[in-house]
Amino acid sequence: MPELPEVETVRRGLAPAMEGAVIARAAVNRPDLRWPFPDRMAERLTGARVNGLRRRSKYILADLDTGETLLVHLGMSGRMTVSGDPLGQFVHDHPQAQKHDHVVLDMDNGARITFNDPRRFGAMDLLQTATAEQHKLLSVLGPEPLGNDFHEDHLIAAFKGRNTPVKSALLDQGIIAGLGNIYVCEALFRAGISPKRKAGQIAAPRVAALVPIIRTVLEDAIRAGGSSLKDFRQANGELGYFQHTFDAYGREGEACRREGCNGTIARITQSGRSSFYCGKCQR
Repeated sequence: MPELPEVETVRRGLAPAMEGAVIARAAVNRPDLRWPFPDRMAERLTGARVNGLRRRSKYILADLDTGETLLVHLGMSGRMTVSGDPLGQFVHDHPQAQKHDHVVLDMDNGARITFNDPRRFGAMDLLQTATAEQHKLLSVLGPEPLGNDFHEDHLIAAFKGRNTPVKSALLDQGIIAGLGNIYVCEALFRAGISPKRKAGQIAAPRVAALVPIIRTVLEDAIRAGGSSLKDFRQANGELGYFQHTFDAYGREGEACRREGCNGTIARITQSGRSSFYCGKCQR
């Protein structure tokens, strides 16, 4: 599933084609994805101007001049791609319609935004912009890891007394919004912390040191266009390439890349998810 860097990469790719433009025509080609589309979604989107695109955790939010906000979740295999962009940043010709093109937005500037999702785990909803943060999907989220509300004191307080493994704590969206399996594995590797260690037993200075490490991992991934393991594509259809620099994730049985360490990357299962780490240098 796309994590924060992939969703942020898509948002940045969509912005030049969508921000300030009007949705000249919206086509909704099925009644639902993970859950039913809102009533009259195509009608409510058609004619609306996109005031701005933002991201909250793993959700893209398009604020419209109608007072509504379009919420988009890519799910496991969803893609939002752009064609016909007049700025010349994308493929100029609109491609042939595909079987899993579930929502298509034709913008008044000539761009077309296509939401394609073969596995249909993605989702869209329309919220009132003024109360969007109260939506059931957004109200439970913790601070953004790249924002000012995510800081040392917050993480130290969140970990205090927790008997769960640090890997599980970092995946808790109520503690930090947007982190997923890939980037938690990478952050813990850089921090030298075992994913098996109990969150409440990690010394405060080591917890504090995780904050800038998490930010750096995410920023590195965003610069690389995210990670393309199976389905993820950027808005221009290109692959991300951060996966080529993974230190831990997906490297089971390979040599640890930390200088001076002759350990091997291992894989364990935690809460049904694979954790990759070096048992020698991550303690």
